[in-house]
Amino acid sequence: MSLLFIGKKNDPYTDDAANTVLTLFEDATVVRVAKGERLPEVATSWAGDWLISYLCPMVLPKDLLNKATSGAINFHPGPPEYPGIGCTNFAIYNDEKIYGVTCHFMASKVDTGQIIEVSHLPVYENDSVYTLTRRCYAYQIRLFHTIMDRILNDKPLEAGDLTWQRKPYTSTDFKKLYTITPDMSEEEIERRIRATSFPGYAGPELLLHGRKYVLESMNAPLPPDFETN
Repeated sequence: MSLLFIGKKNDPYTDDAANTVLTLFEDATVVRVAKGERLPEVATSWAGDWLISYLCPMVLPKDLLNKATSGAINFHPGPPEYPGIGCTNFAIYNDEKIYGVTCHFMASKVDTGQIIEVSHLPVYENDSVYTLTRRCYAYQIRLFHTIMDRILNDKPLEAGDLTWQRKPYTSTDFKKLYTITPDMSEEEIERRIRATSFPGYAGPELLLHGRKYVLESMNAPLPPDFETN
């Protein structure tokens, strides 16, 4: 059984998943990439049984997905209600009480392939984007080990009757969430600040009289043990 694993650089959860693959599969190729990088030749020229995408910061090309004869699988850090990018941000904004992570087959369009399994987790009243993301990643690595066990034991990954609940969130949707205008209510502004505050990243942007202001109070240092997706 041959397997290609593509994951995010400098991420402890991805390292855990990659080490699992290298330990358990005799014919495994592991590739780690950062946002903005290109896939190395060892990945683009690969062909085999399983392709695993884990927090991969890029959209994988369709021709590579088609080279996985048994299946191309992605682990998405969000439930079927939140495909696309910025999923924890939108969940916090919408004041969700239940969140989740999803394992699904990959299709040419991001977060549209058949869903294999979903693992749910609670969203607490005092959760931030950071704390929910941290807990989400912990649930995701647990789901990863469950799916790898099925593959190793030649158990079918039957797609259930779960379906994606909306079109994937896009970078345009994400940018709109980060925008604050003077006509918004105090409640709406607070919701957006909570949903866009993350250590190490700029906060929401205020548009006022044709000028753009960024809330500096959101630019807290990023904890050394955490890498964002």
